[in-house]
Amino acid sequence: MVSAVVRGMGTAMPAAVSQQELWDGFFADHYAGTGQVLARRIFANSGVVTRHGVANPLVEDVSGWSTSRRMDRYLVEAVPLGKEALSGALADAAVDPRRLGLLAVCSCTGYATPGLDILLARDLGLAADCQRLFVGHMGCYAALPGLRAVSDFVQVSGRPAALLCAELASLHVQPPTVDTGQIVAHALFSDAAAAVVVTPGGDGYEVLRVGSVTDPTTAGHMTWEVTDLGFRMGLSPLVPEALAAKVAGFVADLLAGAGLSMAAVDGWAVHPGGPHILDVVERELGLAPAALAPSRGVLAAHGNCSSPTVLLILDELRRAGPGYVLALAFGPGLTLYAALLRRRG
Repeated sequence: MVSAVVRGMGTAMPAAVSQQELWDGFFADHYAGTGQVLARRIFANSGVVTRHGVANPLVEDVSGWSTSRRMDRYLVEAVPLGKEALSGALADAAVDPRRLGLLAVCSCTGYATPGLDILLARDLGLAADCQRLFVGHMGCYAALPGLRAVSDFVQVSGRPAALLCAELASLHVQPPTVDTGQIVAHALFSDAAAAVVVTPGGDGYEVLRVGSVTDPTTAGHMTWEVTDLGFRMGLSPLVPEALAAKVAGFVADLLAGAGLSMAAVDGWAVHPGGPHILDVVERELGLAPAALAPSRGVLAAHGNCSSPTVLLILDELRRAGPGYVLALAFGPGLTLYAALLRRRG
């Protein structure tokens, strides 16, 4: 069978702003009153140093915007970010856009028809027979089922494919609230676009296995509700506990299917849902602190960018050249997704 190999990667982000500046210049007043003490503690302990946003709260307060206005802005901002990330990945892979057989796009922070897939196919000059796939509603783990889809396509068709993850969480700042989950979301989430180009064979990271496990009894632990004032995050404090119950067995089974043990993995791209999530994964998998340093580094430098985040970590890891990489992400469902990759060349 043809191997599906991650041959090129590209990223794009809006301007950075420091977490402290965001707190001092906007969120301290946003949470003035009964929620301020809690919010200050959450922001200080978020593990985030800088973030990115197409809507910078220090410049414009979107918390009172209608969903329609936010969606209009999403399309204006997401297209150029997506184009930059995809163009970078194609150049990195030395693949002509006209050769792509599939473009998959993951995003849960905005909707439009025609969508990013159509608009980017137009702007990048993709072939008329290039197939398209749009993945929504999956949130932070969407990059991994997206990677599975493009890898399967490459193996079956023998043509290159591309995956783009683009999220603009800054457009969904909500009115003040004392809800802890919403405050956590305001302290963590950031904007980014990340893309990969997958080719039949070649040098890069071969996609060996992709797996998932979902516990529908915890479906209410993580939600993303469409409201008249944008999309509202719901986060239960029980998420780490639910994750702890599943992650070790899930990872062990995935690796066993490839004839590997934990010791074989020398690169970990774990989605940083927050510092406590990384602590739980480190503890349950028995990892040394250094194993999750790339994940903590991406959280500090970029925040939680939802679906692009695991690709940002993978991009950091490939510079170090580990042989086996396990990418792991979590999201609504409660769902865990993982991808096992092996370096080639």
